[in-house]
Amino acid sequence: MTRRETLQEYRRAPQRASGRVTRRLIGIGAALLLAACATGGRPDDGPDDEDGLSGMPMRGDRRVRPGISVLLDDSIKLVAGKRVALITNQTGIDERGRRTIDLLTADPRALRAGVKVVRLFAPEHGAKGTADKPNLADETDEKSGLTIYSLYQRSTIAPPDSLLRDVDVIVVDLQDIGTRTWTYVGVVLYAMKASVRRGIPIVVLDRPNPISGARTEGTILDSAIANPNESTPERMANGFSLYPMPLRHGLTMGELARLFQEQLKLGARLSVVPMRYWRRQMWFDETQLPWVRPSPNMPNLTSALLYPALVPFEASNVSVGRGTNEPFQRFGASWMRADTLVRLLEDLSLSGVRFRSERFTPNQPGDGKYSGQSIPGVRIDVTDRDLVQPGRIGAAILWALARTQRDSLKVIAKGFDERMGSARVREQILSGADPDAVMDRQLPGVVAFERDARKIHLYR
Repeated sequence: MTRRETLQEYRRAPQRASGRVTRRLIGIGAALLLAACATGGRPDDGPDDEDGLSGMPMRGDRRVRPGISVLLDDSIKLVAGKRVALITNQTGIDERGRRTIDLLTADPRALRAGVKVVRLFAPEHGAKGTADKPNLADETDEKSGLTIYSLYQRSTIAPPDSLLRDVDVIVVDLQDIGTRTWTYVGVVLYAMKASVRRGIPIVVLDRPNPISGARTEGTILDSAIANPNESTPERMANGFSLYPMPLRHGLTMGELARLFQEQLKLGARLSVVPMRYWRRQMWFDETQLPWVRPSPNMPNLTSALLYPALVPFEASNVSVGRGTNEPFQRFGASWMRADTLVRLLEDLSLSGVRFRSERFTPNQPGDGKYSGQSIPGVRIDVTDRDLVQPGRIGAAILWALARTQRDSLKVIAKGFDERMGSARVREQILSGADPDAVMDRQLPGVVAFERDARKIHLYR
């Protein structure tokens, strides 16, 4: 079967949700089928791993073990006898909820190996994940007494070279959210570049992709927008529009590090400590790991799933529910005709979700939108998470807003494009183009990305 025939086959496939014959394709399905056609093997062909590192549990407790647990169990040599700079926050815990900071400073296995943590760094939102503003100050870790240096000023920054002079290895333990716009990924990339400058190795402790690693979807970041470099006086970097990949990339943090290493030719002395017992199709609530808010506005897995759909509207006069108990599960504005929007969106029969109108009141939201005001809005209810395609949902919402209230909708083009991924996609939808057709044109790029990304996959 040719590549064109494969895509046509998936375009013809019926979806379980009611409504039109699907053009809303789950990119991973097409990508895996295309890869199988190219290789002549099963889509999940890959090396077996008797100790479970490929994600296939073999014996005993099958609870997913994050990278920090695997490091202490059988990869301690990577940090043995070394002075460590640790980049982490509240998400850096093991399956029992113990902090990576404490494990590397006080666990008997780390002590016997002579591990010495000499520097701590934290990304956006700080070490506890509660800050929701720029220019974060340094903190002090109460338990270890070490200073926690902030890597979030006007935007994400690299660990300063001056703070790495007495460091033998950089260790990163941060939770990704499965979406291209997550600044913790920028921390990993910038830290890899810092490790190259200092000539020291870097170790990434892997964690699950919360919204599963079996789906890839959404607009590909335009290469004209992508900027893998740190900020300079001439060009400010945002730390998230880094590399031309789909909005929902389907990778883990460790796999992203491997992608950057290969595609950007970084030459870092990179080691990724993989999870044990994780499989690509797993959602976070299937891992048996404790959910820790990766940021103040990421309370649960549903918000994480819908985040890619609504994150572009951070650069607009539309509230994405910040300052409420369920951000990124609703959107609204003082000028919005919510009932009309719901009718339009429901008529699209988007797979895996339903829409309903509501009013909500943002309470001191971090984005400052409509604070203390009761505003009309739309709630997104997930009916089948395996069918949800956030990129298409976001495109449909933009189309519906433009169709009903184009004069009221204000979009900051640069910020919107950095998040959605393409000025052309934004312009086409705002001009009235069918959002499904616009997103269909992204599919070949998504398929190609997923096919190429298989080379750096760590799990089946």
